[in-house]
Amino acid sequence: MSSNGVLTRLDLAFSRDQAEKIYVQTRMKENGKALYAWLEEGGHFYVCGDATRMAKDVDDALHDIVASHGGLSAEAAGDYVNGLKRAKRYLRDVY
Repeated sequence: MSSNGVLTRLDLAFSRDQAEKIYVQTRMKENGKALYAWLEEGGHFYVCGDATRMAKDVDDALHDIVASHGGLSAEAAGDYVNGLKRAKRYLRDVY
């Protein structure tokens, strides 16, 4: 992503349109280092969709990425993610 508001990257995950299911959390983990770097640089994280499974799986993946790439304990990663929520940098529109 660019500071001028132009989207320069888009990763897609299709879990129903092909034989091999690729989920959002799969793409997140594949790009965990970059995702964490973007968050550290002030990036925002938005989740929209299924509240039953997808949102929880994505949230779990985000915690894992923050812990792994930030060198944080599970508890510290939880605090980091909660900080993103408080700053309105992690927003969810799930249903």
